[in-house]
Amino acid sequence: MKTETANKTQNVTEKTERITGSEAIIRCLIAEGVDILYGYPGGAIMPVYDELYKFKDQISHILTRHEQGAAHAAQGYARISGRVGVAMATSGPGATNLVTGIADAQIDSTPLVCITGQVASHLLGSDAFQETDIVGISTPVTKWNCQVTKASEIPEVIAKAFYIAKSGRPGPVLIDITKDAQFGELDFKYEKCKGVRSYKPVPDTDLEAVAKAAELINNAKKPFIVWGQGIILGKAEEQLKAVVEKTGIPSAWTILGASAIPTSHPLNVGMVGMHGNYAPNVLTNECDVLIAIGMRFDDRVTGNLNTYAKQAKVIHFEIDPAEVDKNVKTDVAVLGDAKLSLTALLPLLNTNTHSEWHQKFKDLYAIEFEKIIKDDISPTKDGLTMGEVLKEININTKGNAAIVSDVGQHQMIACRYSEFNITKSNITSGGLGTMGFALPAAIGAKMAAPDREVVAIIGDGGYQMTIQELGTIFQNKVPVKIVVLNNEFLGMVRQWQQLFFDKRYASTEMTNPDFVTIAKGYYIEGKRVTKRDELAAAVKEMIASKDAYFLEVCVEKEDNVFPMIPSGASVSDIRLS
Repeated sequence: MKTETANKTQNVTEKTERITGSEAIIRCLIAEGVDILYGYPGGAIMPVYDELYKFKDQISHILTRHEQGAAHAAQGYARISGRVGVAMATSGPGATNLVTGIADAQIDSTPLVCITGQVASHLLGSDAFQETDIVGISTPVTKWNCQVTKASEIPEVIAKAFYIAKSGRPGPVLIDITKDAQFGELDFKYEKCKGVRSYKPVPDTDLEAVAKAAELINNAKKPFIVWGQGIILGKAEEQLKAVVEKTGIPSAWTILGASAIPTSHPLNVGMVGMHGNYAPNVLTNECDVLIAIGMRFDDRVTGNLNTYAKQAKVIHFEIDPAEVDKNVKTDVAVLGDAKLSLTALLPLLNTNTHSEWHQKFKDLYAIEFEKIIKDDISPTKDGLTMGEVLKEININTKGNAAIVSDVGQHQMIACRYSEFNITKSNITSGGLGTMGFALPAAIGAKMAAPDREVVAIIGDGGYQMTIQELGTIFQNKVPVKIVVLNNEFLGMVRQWQQLFFDKRYASTEMTNPDFVTIAKGYYIEGKRVTKRDELAAAVKEMIASKDAYFLEVCVEKEDNVFPMIPSGASVSDIRLS
């Protein structure tokens, strides 16, 4: 039934349609430009799935094999596309299974909208079948959440959810919708949200602070830039590159900032953090001005805060005021959008080269190369290394692939040795460190960027946490490339046990199944490599495949990832062995 309401002040007639809440949900998603969502049906969300079936020509639903897989797939979609990822689940266990992915998205600033079904409103609080207080559970790990109990609330809440998820510092939003709200009717009209009272997602750029930052940078003898994912989220890659090239400042990245500037850029000096490069870690404690851009001074980056960059003046470019002075005291805080702030900064900067200072980074890199990198990527020992696998992937993708890594030793190796020529190419679980992230995230990434090569790098432990998503790959014919680096251990935990627990390998050794046979059970072509002379051809065959492909590489069981900053140590105490 259609009704018409006249807007006399504008002399126009606005048409509204009387539809159900569940149809309104789908129409809202379409209005927001959602083309793919990931989820798993169940009783409390069934009315929405029924409407989704009717709109399948306008919006695709991808049935994952677990709700956690839906959340991670939506993350992968969002991270490579820059758009909002959408996941959907039923009430109770369906909703709680989303929580790990939601928490991951919160700490890594990934824009998600998660929709969960809920029992009818008159049953709330009665411990009804599959009732869980998902709003209470998810409050600490969402940017915003809301429970909807009336159909009429749906359009406004969904519009607000998308606005909050993608504005300012992005993050996940959860909407819990009761079953009676899905069945109820409303006069439907949708308007995108353009603002929320009391919520200012982007602080105004303080030009006085920008000028103070420029003065410090211009007077610095040993300036050092560390950038994070804020550059990528703020689409400020070109502005960062312009600042770096004009000033000649050596610049390093956090793992989520990787790929904002190509790996090969001469002023890109590598990764900071626990398993980052030797030079940027050591020289953090020698620089006189530290310029942090779009990063939050995570403990894996800073090590012991009592000894972190105490000699330096600290400039922090940041969109989220809560991050300023949270961990590291700043001398100049430049709040605002990174792109706007760096645009304002650039004309105030002096042209420089800092050649002597940059030479120090080159000298320390040479030490790291001789002691670590050379043996990682071109080993002389019999056993295969993770680094040489990444080297072959670089050769065959020419540095243009999106690398989706799981969590563990392989993640650090992938971040250290992947060549990144294109932004948004390093997709991994940073802050939460979620094992099982990579396989479903690679699905979402490939669907969002079908023209890009997407390679998942996974350890044998994390792979088995979401291995069921091979079914999602098979059913939807997603041509992702899956590389499992199998050392028959929970490698990162084993490394710590070796170094700090006298080699007491408590519950870290894995007895694994036949991964290739499992892949073939899902009709995915696969191969197992155990010898060096098999590797190059196998990687070439994998990348050349037009379909999904599984490659297992059996690597040295007890290889460690170095450099390494021991937990609680100073960045200056980074170990090379």
